[in-house]
Amino acid sequence: VQLQAYGGGRVQPGGSLRLSCAFSGFRLDYYATGWFRQAPGKEREKISCISLSDSETYYTDSVKGRFTISRDNAKNTVYLQMNSLKPEDAATYYCATSQFYIDCIGGIVNAWGQGTQITVSS
Repeated sequence: VQLQAYGGGRVQPGGSLRLSCAFSGFRLDYYATGWFRQAPGKEREKISCISLSDSETYYTDSVKGRFTISRDNAKNTVYLQMNSLKPEDAATYYCATSQFYIDCIGGIVNAWGQGTQITVSS
């Protein structure tokens, strides 16, 4: 089981990035998935979750209306479209799987991907 996140980089405030997380070794459509982030000196926080069927999504308040999570089960890939980025969005972003959507909401994760770093500065 492997999860590999990519797409990070440096962007100016107000800019956009799309993160991708490629899953291998298992079928993505068996799991809920989510994105988390951790800034230096801070605890890892949950950003967004999406259910197996794509019927439910969750966003933490600070990213609502700016970030969009989506998944392509055929490609075994989950995406996080990030718009209107702010300096406070700078962090290392991680993708993860959970057995159930409610688990992701609760921060219960069964597999983590390697992080990808986002820097937001002018």
